[in-house]
Amino acid sequence: MIARNHLKKSSREFKSLLSDPLLLIIIALIFVSLALFIIYPLAKVIVVSFQSSPGGPFTLDVFRDVLSSSYLRLAFWNSIMMGVLTAVAGSAVGFLFAYAIARTDMPLKKFFHTMAIIPIVSPPFIGAMAIIMLFGNNGLITFSLLGIVNFPIFGFRGLFMAQVITFFPVAYITLRGVIESISPTLEDAALDLGGSRWKVFRKVTLPLAAPGIASAMLVLFIESMSDFGNPLILAGAHFPVLSVQAFLEITGMHNLPKGSAIAFMLLGPSITAYFLQKYWVSRKQYVTITGKPTDSTLKSVTPFAKWVLFGFCLLVAGFVLLVYATIVWGAFASVWGFDNTPTLEHFRFVFSVGFRAISDTLVIAGLSTPAAGILGMIIAFLVVRKKFPGKKLMEFSSMLSFAVPGTVIGIGYILAFNQRPLLLTGTLAILVLNFVFRFIPVGIQSGVAILQQVDPSIEEAAIDMGADSRKTFLKITLPLMIPAFFSGLLFSFVRAMTAVSAAIFLVSPRWRLMTVQIMSQVDAGRLGSAAAFSLILVGMILVAIFIIRAALLVLYGKAGGKMLKI
Repeated sequence: MIARNHLKKSSREFKSLLSDPLLLIIIALIFVSLALFIIYPLAKVIVVSFQSSPGGPFTLDVFRDVLSSSYLRLAFWNSIMMGVLTAVAGSAVGFLFAYAIARTDMPLKKFFHTMAIIPIVSPPFIGAMAIIMLFGNNGLITFSLLGIVNFPIFGFRGLFMAQVITFFPVAYITLRGVIESISPTLEDAALDLGGSRWKVFRKVTLPLAAPGIASAMLVLFIESMSDFGNPLILAGAHFPVLSVQAFLEITGMHNLPKGSAIAFMLLGPSITAYFLQKYWVSRKQYVTITGKPTDSTLKSVTPFAKWVLFGFCLLVAGFVLLVYATIVWGAFASVWGFDNTPTLEHFRFVFSVGFRAISDTLVIAGLSTPAAGILGMIIAFLVVRKKFPGKKLMEFSSMLSFAVPGTVIGIGYILAFNQRPLLLTGTLAILVLNFVFRFIPVGIQSGVAILQQVDPSIEEAAIDMGADSRKTFLKITLPLMIPAFFSGLLFSFVRAMTAVSAAIFLVSPRWRLMTVQIMSQVDAGRLGSAAAFSLILVGMILVAIFIIRAALLVLYGKAGGKMLKI
């Protein structure tokens, strides 16, 4: 009976689509694109991992080989452990930062906010570089200040430190929005009823923030599992992780089946964490129904707790500031750890030898960013406003790249597009397509969030007046989505400029990326050149943020400048 009703509903939706051919064509093209550039590469990873050679018969020999290796088993458990610890620690730091800024009147809030978002607009392995420069054999702290030689920074200790510093800002951005959306009047009412501050926090604030905390932990777990830059620099031979081992198998040993099997092991925990988070959040209701909120004083935190939180934020912000001050210093020092005489030689090297990587990165990001933004807006509009068969499948497949580690995506693109008729390996197209479909979830989430705040009766009125779907979208819906579009553009550009885990598999002598060049410089021991590359990259991103913010100010006035979280 249920299946019959579902079939009738799908039939009605399909018949309504036939009356709007343009909408039908757009939906069909999106399904084909999602299948080709998201589902197909993932399917290739899974299929090749069960073959002893690409195109060979089905076998479990590759997995037996992987699982029989104690080194790869250690890499698997190291990756899981690092992912869990980074998710817990990074989310805890992000939550405390967000709670302190949103629920206290402590000083220096703007400074703390700035320090919390700086790592987002920089390559994910800057923290690893700075940790080597601070705590390595010639480190500023270990060697120069403390006189410690051979401090064991490589391995778990250094990697965990770099992961938390790199990814806690993602949790902060998510959780600050969540905490700010919880009306303080709820906490005030609980306090007025006799609840202690700790009990109110535990029974009111924390449960309402639970979906955001779960989402933040999910993102940090996946980011940590797929992170490639920090482990390649800091993990070392004694602390292997799956993302690096998959890369070494494919690029070093040219063993595609084994690299795919390792990527499949990386894919499993990430997808499992994604569905567990969705299931856990969906089991409970977290919506608060209130009237117009009244003024509230921030009294859910004691003065003592406020200053404890202030001290914590000051400590974390101080370390972030130290990390980036180290990168700046390293970019201008002649030889880090030996000769700190100021020089511009590293920048001359970057603009002479590495200028090609700068221009290529701008071209790739410039092409992929608007495409990802526009496609994200269209999918968000279809998912929220239209009824058609397979809508849930479109939503799931378009968001799948969010749950899949970048390492898996990169390997999938190598396997899927290295032979005719889709021979894209080494071309500009494979990098642009990878970035577009890797980062469309950013635009989709922004678009869905703003469409849910727009009354659909506005669009229905336009249709009743005789406008078709195309005209309604262009004249009514799209202008209302412009703030989300700009926000999605900004984050897509930032991610495209700083991506490394998938892109490192796809670069070629014809097309280079700054992030890959930075890692090459670190690997060669040229920390000064790597630091100069990093400063230029961060500067380019900051200019882009300024331009997008200025555009929003022109379009929306002062309110426009507040539309971006960065």
